[in-house]
Amino acid sequence: MALSTIGTNSVADSAITVAKTSGVGITMADQWRLTTSFTGDAGPIGSNLERNDSTGYGSIGTGMSESSGTFSFPSTGIYKIDFFWQGYRNAADDNQIFGEIFITTDGSSNYTSVAHALYGSNYANQRLTVSTSYFFDVTNTSTHKVRFSISSNSGNNMVFGDSAYNATFMNFVRLGDT
Repeated sequence: MALSTIGTNSVADSAITVAKTSGVGITMADQWRLTTSFTGDAGPIGSNLERNDSTGYGSIGTGMSESSGTFSFPSTGIYKIDFFWQGYRNAADDNQIFGEIFITTDGSSNYTSVAHALYGSNYANQRLTVSTSYFFDVTNTSTHKVRFSISSNSGNNMVFGDSAYNATFMNFVRLGDT
């Protein structure tokens, strides 16, 4: 039996409902950022975080919630998580600076590093931009959480934050059902 195509004129607009299209396409996109710069390590980055509120910012669906640097998901699904950070290497002894994504799947305080971006150099006084990403299968919104951290081997690094633009920020996009 041959399959035939259905033309766009064959389906009445009134026959297309939210129930028939749910789960199709991106249903949640949100962005958070660090509002204030800091020097040293932060694991997790637990303060001075805000949802992007710049002119023209757009989001989709119910966004993430955040408490003391722990982000909770609004619904189950597969999420793409991006972590971008800008910083400054103050000293030559800070030859390794890590930006990491940590997750838990059991709701405990035991978080696992699942993605990290390493900046390494033997030169001081360098400005840097680093990023890392992770696909997270969130099967339970009560137990699946995410955090972000910055660490270095000497703690002399600076991480940039600003409330007017994205310097250090996190993207959350729900790609589809789990």
